[in-house]
Amino acid sequence: MGLMAAHANGTYATQATDTPPTVIVAVGAAGEEEFGREFAQWAEQWRAATKQAGAQHRVVGLAPTSERTDLLQLKDILSSEPTNTTAELWLVLIGHGTFDGREAKFNLRGPDLAATDLAEWLKPFRRPVIVLNCSSSSSPFLNKLSGPERIIVTATKSGYEENFARFGKFMATAITDTKADLDKDGQTSLLEAFVMASRQTAEFYEAEGRLATETALLDDNGDGLGTPADFFRGVRAVKKPAGGGTVDGLRAHQIHLVRSEAEQQMPPELRARRDELELAVARLREAKPTYPEDDYYRRLENLMVELAKIYAVLPGNSSTRVQR
Repeated sequence: MGLMAAHANGTYATQATDTPPTVIVAVGAAGEEEFGREFAQWAEQWRAATKQAGAQHRVVGLAPTSERTDLLQLKDILSSEPTNTTAELWLVLIGHGTFDGREAKFNLRGPDLAATDLAEWLKPFRRPVIVLNCSSSSSPFLNKLSGPERIIVTATKSGYEENFARFGKFMATAITDTKADLDKDGQTSLLEAFVMASRQTAEFYEAEGRLATETALLDDNGDGLGTPADFFRGVRAVKKPAGGGTVDGLRAHQIHLVRSEAEQQMPPELRARRDELELAVARLREAKPTYPEDDYYRRLENLMVELAKIYAVLPGNSSTRVQR
């Protein structure tokens, strides 16, 4: 069974180490010196977070311009990345964006990055991909990039939210902020960082007495619709999408750039199985009204037993992180 072997007594062998994730930060054209300073500061926060996580760090847009445009440099970096691995690929876009009614673009020095082109570049990837587009007019990127094993976050809910987006500032801080650890498991998930950054963005506009011109969205179920932070109370969704769709957030809550010590000790295949089981539990609970009571509890018990087997072999872990 590869890196995770099941024994007859229901325990697991844990003999693997993680391949570190890669975090690519693309800093866009500033336009004004003030924005340039802010973007550089946010990029530095991501560099520090990447170092804390022990991840690989790549950056585009901060070095002096060269014959090789920022767009081609970004394409080269993505082309050099493994396409089939358990290691996460993070792409963080910091800057301004535009939308002409058909195509959204992220503004780089030189040619811009179109959502359509990024979607094409990411097609070969069969690994977890997280794209955080922290620019204005970024929402159409969500529609273009959404898919299996993808988590897409955009600073806006519409391509027509064109004003300077501040969400990126708060996201750069929240991704490692222990105050954002809503379920108190010793680590901050992508969902928790998204919720905190969204709340802080809203608080900024309220404190300034200004109408909010950005609403961030998160998509992790591949439906291309996205969910705003006000759908969540803590890490649990308390609202349902219109039309009865599936709410996002379950997968994003399993993604941590900086993992807790206990999480670091878990081999990747074991973690993947744990995550699969937790998702199954969460989806079963959502579908509870559709099952006869005995059938529902039988299914739930089987899943929880499998989870218990995984956690039994891990030191210091006596319970799961399943949302209750």
